[in-house]
Amino acid sequence: MLKKLFEKLIKDDGEQIVEGDKVAEQEIIQEEVNNEEAPQLEALEEKSMNKGVGNSSEIKTEKEENNNEFQHFFSKLKSGLTKTRNEIIEKIDSLMKSYTKIDEEFLEELEEILIVSDVGMDTTMKIIERLREEIKKRGLTDTKEIKLVLQEILEELLTTTRDNSLNISPPPAIVIVIGVNGVGKTTSIGKLAYNIKSSGKKVLLAAGDTFRAAAIDQLKIWGDRVGVNVIHQQEGSDPAAIIYDAIQSAKARKTDILICDTAGRLHNKKNLMNELAKVFKIIEREYPEAKKEVLLVLDATTGQNAIQQAKTFKEVTDISGIVLTKLDGTAKGGVVLGITSELDIPVKFIGVGEGIGDLQTFNPKVFAKALLSDN
Repeated sequence: MLKKLFEKLIKDDGEQIVEGDKVAEQEIIQEEVNNEEAPQLEALEEKSMNKGVGNSSEIKTEKEENNNEFQHFFSKLKSGLTKTRNEIIEKIDSLMKSYTKIDEEFLEELEEILIVSDVGMDTTMKIIERLREEIKKRGLTDTKEIKLVLQEILEELLTTTRDNSLNISPPPAIVIVIGVNGVGKTTSIGKLAYNIKSSGKKVLLAAGDTFRAAAIDQLKIWGDRVGVNVIHQQEGSDPAAIIYDAIQSAKARKTDILICDTAGRLHNKKNLMNELAKVFKIIEREYPEAKKEVLLVLDATTGQNAIQQAKTFKEVTDISGIVLTKLDGTAKGGVVLGITSELDIPVKFIGVGEGIGDLQTFNPKVFAKALLSDN
């Protein structure tokens, strides 16, 4: 089912939560309206089946539903990637109009387009090298044939050796979210909680970022909006103690998924390392039966700096996946390629809009198609 393939997971709009209350409330109201319409559609289908009615204008087949759902996700993704698409695809189209035959000069210009689009030097070299191989292998001469081959190469690079899906089933599971301040970490946690709860699972949040003054309050706001409890203490408390309390609470409440916020302090990597080490020690000791995910939140608008952040955090802990936020607000979406290619860390979620449901499950094939396809 496409519903499983493209889980409705959430986009990050940064850390401006309090200021965006009115917008977020409107989004939640709209979501509630949509949720109210779904049972009505199901009732209509059941009623029609009981009466033996097969009116295609009223009842959509499962195939049509799946196709519409795919089109919705694909359109949303493509729309969210507009700035990156404009940076890459328009320049590639212009390049193909300037050159009718594939030659060295054409490939050099293509290489420059990719580098400027924040794909990164090393990753661009890999792409161009693979492209040369495919050109020779397939005997390509016309530049119009390049785009489809390039799409296949990007999909290949975006597919890491590790799973892109979130490993939280069957429960219990614990998700530790890390990242520097300002990348949208707290917002991502709130929206992830909303999505998981919408799938029927019990969720609990732990406010482990006690370093930043507003982090606890922001997470509590999200907890209220989503309708999930937040385990917290006062600012400056020991994060490991909060995680301990949250684990005990999760067990007592038979919670499916525990999502933990953490502080991000790269200016003092030693403190960060010690803090995370204590948190993971508590988790291993108190919650060994839970599946564990460590998600690093990165801001796509920072381009190559996002890759440097990922490298630093990778030195501190084993990262199981990336949440790449704010793709809709930047032309630097090519950084996705650099992250997966250079670090072999799967991107699990991408933010492509401001809505509560705009953090999508990352799919390499669909992303490459949305980035480069004309239709």
